Amino acid sequence: MSTVLLLTAESLPHEDLDTQLLAGALTELGIGSSTVPWTLVTDRTDADLAVIRTTWDYTSRREEFLGFLESLPMPVVNPSAVARWNSHKGYLAELGAAGVPVVPVTMVAQGGQALIPAVGADRIIVKPAISAGARGVGLFASDDPAAAEHLAALIEVGDALVQPFEASVAEGERSLLYLGGTFSHAIRKIPADGDFRVQTRYGGQNLPHRAGPAELAAAQAALDRVDAELLYARVDLVGTIESPLVMELELIEPELFLPMAPGSAELLAAAIAALL
Repeated sequence: MSTVLLLTAESLPHEDLDTQLLAGALTELGIGSSTVPWTLVTDRTDADLAVIRTTWDYTSRREEFLGFLESLPMPVVNPSAVARWNSHKGYLAELGAAGVPVVPVTMVAQGGQALIPAVGADRIIVKPAISAGARGVGLFASDDPAAAEHLAALIEVGDALVQPFEASVAEGERSLLYLGGTFSHAIRKIPADGDFRVQTRYGGQNLPHRAGPAELAAAQAALDRVDAELLYARVDLVGTIESPLVMELELIEPELFLPMAPGSAELLAAAIAALL
């Protein structure tokens, strides 16, 4: 029987329903699976495939994580080269330069000057180039001295980026989910009143969303710039439904919101089966 290693983290902010559903769907296909924190993997040469899932702690130890992926004796999906590229938000600048509609981004290198670049907005986002789950993200008035202070703290330890704040996030950030190269479902993530962060641990809520043609086109434009076969992908959009902008292209360990889309776990399991 084929076996799959489902990689997760030792500690998670909430129950990992995605991986539970996926493991069950794999079992239905006669495929064994083992859900293990990546930091606790020792000898797993018996597995036929490793699938990166909820490794949400990797950003604080990026090189260790990437080295771990590259050292595994079995194939990894999404591929480790994709994980290396996608783990630094500099990829957003690459997408923008290639004509993908993205939220404008200005990179500030580690050790550089903590000067807030002009981005043509009254409010700005300052965040680390390597982060997840809104960790280290700050919202400031563009002329607020605290913005430069936050930037200075970030670039002491890594690269950072500055973006105009997209007020449309109050209406919800839309996530389009792709499984096995096929669009599966979409959700709208709504922040709590008075907040801009959409994660549930900050009071956000998730609702079903019907993706429109412009949203599907923007997401596909981003995915078309990835030179690899992807088992899964999540494209996060802001802006209007008619003129969406890519906020993030999540190719490493995105939450896939499988419980919100009946049949999606089975779709992902079938895509995994095709790789074995």
